[in-house]
Amino acid sequence: MNMRTEIIKIIEGGLEKNKDKVLSYAQLLAEKLREEGETKFADRISNVLSKNTAHPVYLDEFQTTPTDSESRLDMVEVTMPEAAAEEIILPELLKMKVETYIHSLKHRNKFMEMGVDLPESLLLYGPPGCGKTSLARYISFRTGLPLVTAKLDGLVSSLLGSTSKNIRRIFEYAKTKPCILFLDEFDAIAKSRNDEHEVGELKRVVNSLLQNIDDFNNGSNVLLAATNHEKLLDPAVWRRFTTTIEVTRPRQPELIELIRLFTKNMNCDFCDEPKKMNTLSNLLEGFSPSDIKAICFNTLRKSIIDGVESVKYPLIIQQIFLYKHSAENDQTLVHFMNENGVSLLDVASTLNISMRQVRKIMSSHSEED
Repeated sequence: MNMRTEIIKIIEGGLEKNKDKVLSYAQLLAEKLREEGETKFADRISNVLSKNTAHPVYLDEFQTTPTDSESRLDMVEVTMPEAAAEEIILPELLKMKVETYIHSLKHRNKFMEMGVDLPESLLLYGPPGCGKTSLARYISFRTGLPLVTAKLDGLVSSLLGSTSKNIRRIFEYAKTKPCILFLDEFDAIAKSRNDEHEVGELKRVVNSLLQNIDDFNNGSNVLLAATNHEKLLDPAVWRRFTTTIEVTRPRQPELIELIRLFTKNMNCDFCDEPKKMNTLSNLLEGFSPSDIKAICFNTLRKSIIDGVESVKYPLIIQQIFLYKHSAENDQTLVHFMNENGVSLLDVASTLNISMRQVRKIMSSHSEED
């Protein structure tokens, strides 16, 4: 019976006189027993729980989330595992690191049998839009643990003493439930205490954060954090995470897969043409997955507005240009589309201009050369 984590949590909750913690982990224990065929034992636990609480536990325990005392807004967002399912595209090395981390979470009880009880904390870092939040949701889905997301950039109160209290309340909330605590925009609070531009009070907030992480890591909880600015983090922060993974921008193979992923529900005329897909992936080199998603959706939106049933190659080439440039320049756009495999006839049709205009633009370009 590999349920040592849940048993320890139930004991912790009892010693802390924390009824919610006991109820949540006892329900999770019953669910795991039922999955392993121990239905009678699971039913006995469920019967005991039903006599001691008027509402279903585990999932319902997430309904009351901590709120900021000033704004009265929720400080966390809870996503259940089944709602976190989403397809992700990763480079092979990154995929291997993520899978290794997920397997370590799934085998925590085996580590405990060997007397090894390491905190399973993970820090994700890299450029914005590259999938750190999607990875957190993916880990939640794969492990079956709810994801409790706290966006730390929204927690910095005008009264920094309140910020420390908010941080403590988030950690206390997550400690009572079987979940993954995900600290997004981590650099908003975990900044280096050596930064001479930061006030002393904010440095005390960092100290408070580190203390809460240490306390959280001493249990059997799962902690994830993400940052776009890893160089801003305090050096002591890195030592709090047993695993760190850099989430990089996609390269050629992943770019093609991402285009397919974001156009899979669209009727497009280029997905089965390797030459066009290679051209698109070359044009999108250096782009983040969120950039590629936006371009694909912009293309679909323009197709719908124009009343076109399928997504055409010339249109996505146009949208890549518009995404790269702040303003549309007919001359530059015509050359860009033609240089990337769009016929002059399709250029004219896509831009809704005459062939005469297109030829004039092309001839003036030739004369300049």
